Amino acid sequence: MTMGDEAPVTSLVLPVILRPILAKLERQNVMAAQTLRSALTKAENSYPGFTYDLVLGIVRKSDLNIDMNESVLRLQGTASDCDVVEYRSARSEDAFQELNRKSTSLKRILSRIPDEITDRKTFLETIKEIASAIKKLLDAVNEVTGFIPGSAGKQALDQRKREFVRYSKRFSNTLKEYFKEGQANSVFISALYLIHQTNMIMVTVKDKCE
Repeated sequence: MTMGDEAPVTSLVLPVILRPILAKLERQNVMAAQTLRSALTKAENSYPGFTYDLVLGIVRKSDLNIDMNESVLRLQGTASDCDVVEYRSARSEDAFQELNRKSTSLKRILSRIPDEITDRKTFLETIKEIASAIKKLLDAVNEVTGFIPGSAGKQALDQRKREFVRYSKRFSNTLKEYFKEGQANSVFISALYLIHQTNMIMVTVKDKCE
């Protein structure tokens, strides 16, 4: 796996694996959970990939045979519920709430890929769902653009949208290759890139609108 391919999984370990664990811990000990969350977030911001290395180290020490790409993708389905702050807009307008729903929906559908990829008929239906969810997310982004003040903010979101479209096309090409060659891991990686790009859209919207 090249460094470029590692990028999506390294950025998703904190929100997908660790944040749900911290949410459970918070129900038992708020102070400990918040301290730990703050420390991990600071470490990740200062040293991107830190939490990935941490989890990978634990996995290796435990002698567990885990594919991190597949595992993180699968866990995204449950982690979407913890998107409360970082990847959700707090704005009350319908356009922002719709964007929240569409981004969560796309990530949930993508998270089903590891379970469904081996059943061709089911997987083909899921691919149709993903294509529809991508279109709906882009429509929701377009609706939100009108709320962004100033041309610089609009340009920043437009750039994010273009990146998202680029990775959507890459995902589509990866699927074509999968049906020829059967490399499931490349599909997992491409889906993780799409999840990462979805998160980046939400971060940009929050940054420019809140």
